[in-house]
Amino acid sequence: MHSEQEIIAGCQQQKPAFQEKLYQLYSRKMMAVCMRYTRSRFEAEDIFHEAFVRVFANIRTYNGGSFEGWLRRIFVNTAINHYHKNRKYQDHLDYSLVEESSPAEDDIVSQISSQELLALINQLPEGYRLVFNLYVVEGFTHREIADMLQIAEGTSKSQLAKAKNYLKDLLHKYSISEKC
Repeated sequence: MHSEQEIIAGCQQQKPAFQEKLYQLYSRKMMAVCMRYTRSRFEAEDIFHEAFVRVFANIRTYNGGSFEGWLRRIFVNTAINHYHKNRKYQDHLDYSLVEESSPAEDDIVSQISSQELLALINQLPEGYRLVFNLYVVEGFTHREIADMLQIAEGTSKSQLAKAKNYLKDLLHKYSISEKC
């Protein structure tokens, strides 16, 4: 068994056996990342393959730190780029028309299982889902999200609040939690 550093070094030397090991090591986690940003497995697989191509093309630029974090950033950026390229073909929210709203008082995310949450997140409108994933799941700041999605920072905050409210309404609708 090779260490992560040995696998990375092998990939930097473009050795196919090490590329396969890297793929095996991270494919499940990175496919899960792709699935959070799409509505279909087909679309997620497109992003997944494109991101791995980018990883192998750019692995020489990796210079230490959390490799999984570096890898995840490539997958998230690929998903965001995919969103921007395909936005004209999708039903989407016009960010310029979004009103500001204050965040919800209670954190309903902590009250449900991860499987329930993922199922509900997939029901969110595209703009809400992107901001929710980037902020809550990936841990980006509203400033970073605003830069990635080319929206105002306040819009990111508003989208997050509305996503949480939307999720709360879905919870009521499906009676997943009595506490909401």
